[in-house]
Amino acid sequence: MTEFDRSIKIAPSILSADFANFGAEIRAIESQGADWVHVDVMDGHFVPNLTFGPPAVAAFRPHVKTFMDVHLMIAPVDPYIEAYAEAGADMITAHVEAGPHIHRTLQAIKATGKMAGVSLNPGTPLDSIEHVLDLVDMVLIMTVNPGFGGQKFIHSGVEKTRRLRQMIGDRPIHIQIDGGVTTETAPLVAAAGADVLVAGSAVFKGGSVNTPEVYGANIAAIRAAAEAAR
Repeated sequence: MTEFDRSIKIAPSILSADFANFGAEIRAIESQGADWVHVDVMDGHFVPNLTFGPPAVAAFRPHVKTFMDVHLMIAPVDPYIEAYAEAGADMITAHVEAGPHIHRTLQAIKATGKMAGVSLNPGTPLDSIEHVLDLVDMVLIMTVNPGFGGQKFIHSGVEKTRRLRQMIGDRPIHIQIDGGVTTETAPLVAAAGADVLVAGSAVFKGGSVNTPEVYGANIAAIRAAAEAAR
Protein backbone atom coordinates (compact mmCIF):
# COMPACT_ATOMS: atom_id res chain seq x y z
CA MET A 1 0.00 0.00 0.00
CA THR A 2 1.39 3.36 -0.96
CA GLU A 3 1.30 6.45 1.24
CA PHE A 4 -2.18 7.43 2.42
CA ASP A 5 -4.15 9.73 0.13
CA ARG A 6 -7.77 10.66 -0.37
CA SER A 7 -7.83 10.41 -4.16
CA ILE A 8 -10.82 8.52 -5.58
CA LYS A 9 -10.11 4.79 -5.78
CA ILE A 10 -12.34 2.36 -7.69
CA ALA A 11 -12.54 -1.14 -6.19
CA PRO A 12 -14.47 -3.47 -8.49
CA SER A 13 -16.24 -6.29 -6.65
CA ILE A 14 -15.39 -9.62 -8.23
CA LEU A 15 -18.74 -10.91 -6.99
CA SER A 16 -19.96 -9.56 -10.34
CA ALA A 17 -17.18 -11.20 -12.37
CA ASP A 18 -17.38 -14.43 -14.39
CA PHE A 19 -16.96 -17.10 -11.70
CA ALA A 20 -15.39 -19.52 -14.20
CA ASN A 21 -12.68 -17.03 -15.13
CA PHE A 22 -11.54 -15.13 -12.05
CA GLY A 23 -7.85 -14.87 -12.93
CA ALA A 24 -8.54 -13.33 -16.30
CA GLU A 25 -11.26 -11.08 -14.88
CA ILE A 26 -8.91 -9.71 -12.20
CA ARG A 27 -6.19 -9.06 -14.77
CA ALA A 28 -8.74 -7.37 -17.03
CA ILE A 29 -10.06 -4.92 -14.44
CA GLU A 30 -6.56 -4.06 -13.24
CA SER A 31 -5.38 -3.44 -16.79
CA GLN A 32 -8.37 -1.12 -17.22
CA GLY A 33 -7.72 1.10 -14.23
CA ALA A 34 -9.05 -0.65 -11.11
CA ASP A 35 -7.20 0.66 -8.05
CA TRP A 36 -8.19 -2.13 -5.65
CA VAL A 37 -9.79 -5.56 -6.06
CA HIS A 38 -12.71 -6.05 -3.65
CA VAL A 39 -13.48 -9.60 -2.50
CA ASP A 40 -16.88 -10.14 -0.85
CA VAL A 41 -16.74 -13.08 1.57
CA MET A 42 -20.18 -14.34 2.68
CA ASP A 43 -21.11 -17.23 4.93
CA GLY A 44 -24.83 -17.89 4.35
CA HIS A 45 -25.36 -17.09 8.03
CA PHE A 46 -24.42 -13.46 8.73
CA VAL A 47 -25.67 -12.66 5.22
CA PRO A 48 -27.96 -14.61 2.84
CA ASN A 49 -25.34 -15.83 0.40
CA LEU A 50 -22.26 -18.05 0.34
CA THR A 51 -19.07 -17.08 -1.48
CA PHE A 52 -15.31 -17.38 -1.06
CA GLY A 53 -13.34 -19.37 1.52
CA PRO A 54 -9.64 -18.80 2.20
CA PRO A 55 -8.51 -21.23 -0.57
CA ALA A 56 -10.41 -19.17 -3.17
CA VAL A 57 -8.84 -15.94 -1.90
CA ALA A 58 -5.40 -17.60 -2.00
CA ALA A 59 -6.13 -18.57 -5.62
CA PHE A 60 -7.03 -14.96 -6.51
CA ARG A 61 -3.91 -13.54 -4.87
CA PRO A 62 -1.31 -14.25 -7.61
CA HIS A 63 -3.52 -12.41 -10.11
CA VAL A 64 -3.94 -9.28 -7.97
CA LYS A 65 -1.12 -6.81 -8.60
CA THR A 66 -2.81 -3.78 -7.00
CA PHE A 67 -4.42 -4.17 -3.56
CA MET A 68 -6.69 -6.99 -2.37
CA ASP A 69 -9.47 -5.68 -0.18
CA VAL A 70 -11.23 -8.59 1.60
CA HIS A 71 -14.64 -7.79 3.09
CA LEU A 72 -15.67 -10.45 5.60
CA MET A 73 -19.46 -10.69 5.91
CA ILE A 74 -19.19 -13.66 8.25
CA ALA A 75 -19.99 -14.35 11.91
CA PRO A 76 -18.26 -15.28 14.05
CA VAL A 77 -15.42 -13.55 12.25
CA ASP A 78 -12.52 -13.89 14.69
CA PRO A 79 -11.72 -17.60 14.04
CA TYR A 80 -11.17 -16.89 10.32
CA ILE A 81 -9.04 -13.73 10.40
CA GLU A 82 -5.72 -15.54 10.34
CA ALA A 83 -6.76 -17.79 7.44
CA TYR A 84 -7.76 -14.82 5.26
CA ALA A 85 -4.57 -12.99 6.22
CA GLU A 86 -2.52 -16.02 5.19
CA ALA A 87 -4.54 -16.24 1.94
CA GLY A 88 -3.09 -12.87 0.97
CA ALA A 89 -5.55 -10.13 1.91
CA ASP A 90 -4.00 -6.65 2.10
CA MET A 91 -6.98 -5.24 4.00
CA ILE A 92 -9.44 -7.26 6.10
CA THR A 93 -12.77 -5.64 6.95
CA ALA A 94 -15.15 -6.95 9.60
CA HIS A 95 -18.65 -5.87 10.58
CA VAL A 96 -19.44 -4.36 13.98
CA GLU A 97 -22.02 -7.13 14.57
CA ALA A 98 -19.76 -10.02 13.46
CA GLY A 99 -18.58 -10.79 16.99
CA PRO A 100 -19.09 -9.68 20.58
CA HIS A 101 -16.02 -7.40 20.72
CA ILE A 102 -15.24 -5.30 17.64
CA HIS A 103 -12.19 -3.79 19.37
CA ARG A 104 -10.71 -7.26 19.88
CA THR A 105 -11.54 -8.23 16.29
CA LEU A 106 -9.67 -5.20 14.96
CA GLN A 107 -6.72 -5.96 17.24
CA ALA A 108 -6.67 -9.50 15.81
CA ILE A 109 -6.57 -8.16 12.24
CA LYS A 110 -3.76 -5.75 13.11
CA ALA A 111 -1.84 -8.59 14.79
CA THR A 112 -1.62 -10.36 11.41
CA GLY A 113 0.15 -7.33 9.95
CA LYS A 114 -2.75 -6.52 7.62
CA MET A 115 -4.69 -3.28 7.32
CA ALA A 116 -7.97 -3.25 9.25
CA GLY A 117 -11.41 -2.07 8.16
CA VAL A 118 -14.67 -1.87 10.07
CA SER A 119 -18.03 -2.06 8.30
CA LEU A 120 -21.34 -0.40 9.13
CA ASN A 121 -24.60 -1.87 7.83
CA PRO A 122 -27.37 0.59 6.91
CA GLY A 123 -28.88 0.18 10.40
CA THR A 124 -25.58 0.34 12.31
CA PRO A 125 -25.00 3.71 14.02
CA LEU A 126 -21.81 5.69 13.64
CA ASP A 127 -21.29 5.91 17.38
CA SER A 128 -20.67 2.13 17.44
CA ILE A 129 -17.18 2.78 16.02
CA GLU A 130 -16.33 6.05 17.76
CA HIS A 131 -13.97 4.31 20.20
CA VAL A 132 -12.20 2.10 17.64
CA LEU A 133 -11.30 4.72 15.02
CA ASP A 134 -7.68 4.75 16.16
CA LEU A 135 -7.45 1.02 15.30
CA VAL A 136 -8.76 1.22 11.74
CA ASP A 137 -7.36 2.07 8.32
CA MET A 138 -10.80 2.20 6.71
CA VAL A 139 -14.48 2.50 7.52
CA LEU A 140 -16.84 0.79 5.08
CA ILE A 141 -20.34 2.25 4.87
CA MET A 142 -22.82 -0.21 3.38
CA THR A 143 -25.32 1.57 1.15
CA VAL A 144 -27.27 -1.66 0.66
CA ASN A 145 -27.95 -4.46 3.10
CA PRO A 146 -25.07 -6.93 2.75
CA GLY A 147 -25.56 -10.30 1.11
CA PHE A 148 -25.85 -9.97 -2.65
CA GLY A 149 -25.04 -7.66 -5.53
CA GLY A 150 -27.24 -5.50 -7.70
CA GLN A 151 -29.34 -3.86 -4.97
CA LYS A 152 -30.63 -0.29 -4.97
CA PHE A 153 -28.58 2.39 -3.21
CA ILE A 154 -29.86 3.45 0.24
CA HIS A 155 -29.65 7.25 0.29
CA SER A 156 -29.34 7.67 4.06
CA GLY A 157 -25.75 6.51 3.53
CA VAL A 158 -24.86 9.91 2.07
CA GLU A 159 -25.50 11.84 5.28
CA LYS A 160 -23.87 9.02 7.26
CA THR A 161 -20.75 9.44 5.09
CA ARG A 162 -20.73 13.20 5.70
CA ARG A 163 -20.96 12.71 9.46
CA LEU A 164 -18.27 10.00 9.41
CA ARG A 165 -15.91 12.32 7.52
CA GLN A 166 -16.34 14.88 10.31
CA MET A 167 -15.70 12.20 12.97
CA ILE A 168 -12.50 11.08 11.26
CA GLY A 169 -11.04 14.58 11.08
CA ASP A 170 -7.38 14.43 10.06
CA ARG A 171 -6.86 10.74 10.84
CA PRO A 172 -5.51 8.74 7.87
CA ILE A 173 -8.65 6.61 7.47
CA HIS A 174 -10.25 5.71 4.14
CA ILE A 175 -14.02 5.88 3.73
CA GLN A 176 -15.30 3.11 1.49
CA ILE A 177 -18.80 2.89 0.04
CA ASP A 178 -20.24 -0.49 -0.95
CA GLY A 179 -23.64 -0.97 -2.53
CA GLY A 180 -25.43 0.51 -5.52
CA VAL A 181 -22.46 2.63 -6.64
CA THR A 182 -23.08 4.00 -10.14
CA THR A 183 -22.25 7.17 -12.05
CA GLU A 184 -25.39 8.67 -10.42
CA THR A 185 -24.60 7.75 -6.81
CA ALA A 186 -20.78 8.03 -6.83
CA PRO A 187 -20.86 11.86 -6.89
CA LEU A 188 -23.16 11.96 -3.85
CA VAL A 189 -20.83 9.94 -1.63
CA ALA A 190 -17.65 11.49 -3.04
CA ALA A 191 -18.95 14.96 -2.20
CA ALA A 192 -19.74 13.69 1.31
CA GLY A 193 -16.15 12.51 1.85
CA ALA A 194 -15.81 8.95 0.52
CA ASP A 195 -12.62 8.03 -1.33
CA VAL A 196 -12.92 4.27 -2.06
CA LEU A 197 -15.89 3.18 -4.18
CA VAL A 198 -16.81 -0.48 -4.52
CA ALA A 199 -18.73 -1.22 -7.70
CA GLY A 200 -19.79 -4.61 -8.99
CA SER A 201 -22.42 -4.65 -11.68
CA ALA A 202 -21.62 -1.02 -12.63
CA VAL A 203 -18.06 -2.05 -13.58
CA PHE A 204 -18.70 -5.47 -15.14
CA LYS A 205 -21.93 -4.68 -17.06
CA GLY A 206 -21.66 -5.09 -20.80
CA GLY A 207 -18.08 -6.31 -20.79
CA SER A 208 -16.08 -9.53 -20.61
CA VAL A 209 -12.44 -10.62 -20.58
CA ASN A 210 -12.68 -10.44 -24.37
CA THR A 211 -13.90 -6.82 -24.27
CA PRO A 212 -12.03 -5.39 -21.26
CA GLU A 213 -12.23 -1.88 -22.69
CA VAL A 214 -15.88 -1.88 -21.57
CA TYR A 215 -14.68 -2.38 -17.98
CA GLY A 216 -12.25 0.48 -18.53
CA ALA A 217 -14.98 2.80 -19.77
CA ASN A 218 -17.21 1.89 -16.82
CA ILE A 219 -14.40 2.45 -14.28
CA ALA A 220 -13.44 5.76 -15.91
CA ALA A 221 -17.05 6.99 -15.92
CA ILE A 222 -17.53 6.24 -12.19
CA ARG A 223 -14.19 7.87 -11.34
CA ALA A 224 -14.92 10.98 -13.41
CA ALA A 225 -18.39 11.38 -11.88
CA ALA A 226 -16.96 11.07 -8.35
CA GLU A 227 -14.01 13.41 -8.95
CA ALA A 228 -16.24 16.08 -10.48
CA ALA A 229 -18.30 16.22 -7.30
CA ARG A 230 -15.39 16.91 -4.95
